[in-house]
Amino acid sequence: MECSLDTPNTDGARRRAELRDRLASLIRIVYLWIRGIQGSKSFLASQLSERIGRRRACLHRPRLESRRRVSIDTSASPASPERTDFIREIVAADLEAGRVETVVTRFPPEPNGYLHIGHAKSICLNFGIAREFGGRCHLRFDDTNPTKEEQEYIDSIKADVRWLGFDWGEHLYHASDYFEPLYAWAVGLIRAGKAYVDDLSADDIRDHRGTLTEPGRDSPWRDRPIEESLELFERMRQGEFPNGARVLRARIDMAAPNILLRDPVLYRIVHAAHPRTGDAWCVYPTYDFAHGQSDAIEGVTHSICTLEFEIHRPLYDWLIENLPVPSRPRQYEFARLNVTYTVLSKRVLLRLVSEGHVRGWDDPRMPTISGLRRRGFPAEGIRDFAALIGVAKSDSVVEVGLLEYAVRGVLNRTAPRRFAVLHPLKVVIENYPEAQVEEMEVVNNPEDLSAGTRQVPFSRELWIERDDFMEEPPAKFFRLAPGREARLRSAYFVICREVVKDAAGEIVELRCTYDPATRGGDAPDGRRPKATLHWISTTHAMPAEVRLYDHLFSRPDPGAGGRELFADLNPDSETILRGCLVEPELAGLRAGETVQFERLGYFTPDPDSTPGHPVFNRTLTLKDTWAKLQAQGRHDAT
Repeated sequence: MECSLDTPNTDGARRRAELRDRLASLIRIVYLWIRGIQGSKSFLASQLSERIGRRRACLHRPRLESRRRVSIDTSASPASPERTDFIREIVAADLEAGRVETVVTRFPPEPNGYLHIGHAKSICLNFGIAREFGGRCHLRFDDTNPTKEEQEYIDSIKADVRWLGFDWGEHLYHASDYFEPLYAWAVGLIRAGKAYVDDLSADDIRDHRGTLTEPGRDSPWRDRPIEESLELFERMRQGEFPNGARVLRARIDMAAPNILLRDPVLYRIVHAAHPRTGDAWCVYPTYDFAHGQSDAIEGVTHSICTLEFEIHRPLYDWLIENLPVPSRPRQYEFARLNVTYTVLSKRVLLRLVSEGHVRGWDDPRMPTISGLRRRGFPAEGIRDFAALIGVAKSDSVVEVGLLEYAVRGVLNRTAPRRFAVLHPLKVVIENYPEAQVEEMEVVNNPEDLSAGTRQVPFSRELWIERDDFMEEPPAKFFRLAPGREARLRSAYFVICREVVKDAAGEIVELRCTYDPATRGGDAPDGRRPKATLHWISTTHAMPAEVRLYDHLFSRPDPGAGGRELFADLNPDSETILRGCLVEPELAGLRAGETVQFERLGYFTPDPDSTPGHPVFNRTLTLKDTWAKLQAQGRHDAT
């Protein structure tokens, strides 16, 4: 029977949580509405930015003044955070009532794959709560399945947590650290008549378990003598039986409404080398048996899980109550993260990797933390995303655009601007001296003047973006065209005088003239071209490969409606451009540093780069009004 953990304080917290869930849903609806509004400074967009700012401030503030004005000395004790959700209110209530002295949370990944954006939400929540309430968060590997665990995954998980900005300090643990006490406690359950060795196969156990409407049936070995179970369990440990021959099951209630309480398996035989313990064990605890007891050994106060573990809580509590554990942790559940245009399932992600649909776990199209990092997403942007979506009790699907919104907000503020041309078109300035090269002073980031300026070489022959010229422009296309003047960023005004084509009629070169009086991008007479173009000097341009990334799946709900999941893979999720050109300043850019290619998007160097052959990944696009209107069949963009 499930134990009730509710108190008057937690009841109130849950009621307030329902209201916040509704508010969170409203915020997401508002976000979808403002996506179509031009201008990032609209009132509602600023409100979202303000909310992110408040949560960012809280995330990096270890101790904050209590909202409730309770009698707590904030100079010596942890206090409640400014932001709140139903879990934070439960934690605050526990501290206020004295049920908890020090908040201890944990992040317990299984080392059987790389972490994804859903794990990032959990990391931010668990480490964030510990930081906000002056406690600590443990990193514990749930390494109870040696057949699927690898050191590669362990190393990647550590790197991901650190990259997100969190540190477990000295509190790095493994479930395998507790194999000996867990085994001893299992023996204690057998001695108490609360566990037995069962000879049923996995299929037979499943068949005996019953259904949601029908009770289960007792195993023929449910009443096996205690001494016999003790002997068999010891022989299981010594490796005398093959995989699947026997299991240890808890003896609870085969008619329990919760199927997980119908004599769940606690130990199974697995003859496989463990990454940490080697061949010392051939019986391993299940997740349910190791999880709560590991929490208790470590003194975890709030065991925060995703919502699918809610049904496991009665078993979590039963084991805690029936074992001589040193502390009494409590489990709480929150809604897991679901994002459009992708899948957050390790099983599916492993298939994507193993079947060659992507380059690896860190492919920039993958929703893994390492994939997002390789794509150029900043850790701050992911933390802001986690703060923006909040913590709810009911499952929902978050628009991937909300993640991109949070990331753009960080990159717009922090990413240096650089020039790059992805589809080059040559421009010759006929009245510019042939041998002359000037250094143009260009602002690194108009959003952050403290970033300074850089010198960009300018010469007679330049590359511009092919899309920035049209021989017969439609209405409201204000970029370069025959006889039209345009501004070259931080350089001069130029006018197209002649269009040069090859034998096939393709435009290969533009002949232009420039106005020397407009150096720096302003005219003494005050005239202002309606378009400003980026450019690169042909003699200074550095060749580069550029990889453009889009959603991994072509539909927002991959596999929905019974469709084959991989049939929804987007064939255009990666486009590789060769023959691109970038300014020489980018030669020293390192992997992990993201810049904005002016007017094109945010880009970062890929680890595949080699000397003389840089490779850049597109992190995100910029808002492109012209492209958007073209897709709508209109011709009224600038």
